Amino acid sequence: MTAAKGPGSGDDRDETRKAFGEAVNMTAAELEKWLGTDTSRDAGQSDGGESVGHASGRRIVQLLRTKKDDLSDDDLAHMRKVVGYVRRHLAQRPDGDVTDTTWRHSLMNWGHDPLK
Repeated sequence: MTAAKGPGSGDDRDETRKAFGEAVNMTAAELEKWLGTDTSRDAGQSDGGESVGHASGRRIVQLLRTKKDDLSDDDLAHMRKVVGYVRRHLAQRPDGDVTDTTWRHSLMNWGHDPLK
């Protein structure tokens, strides 16, 4: 008997976790440390409160520390959102040294350091 394909199926869950693992190249500890910096809080779109990326980073830390069998459908949906964001942002890489750019800082809020 094979698993059905589609959202929530075993194949989809495995594919999502694999893509998330490729997109998120920072460890939970690295990301948590980064999220504690002023630079992290200043990156990304905000309405005066916490930026979307910063909030996502906090969620990613939780996801990285969650056992695969304990991931909910909502967790998997956020993982897919992270993968999409990282892929779109990487395609928009600016020219030159990106070490101290908002582009890199925003990606790091989403768990991906393009300099790694």
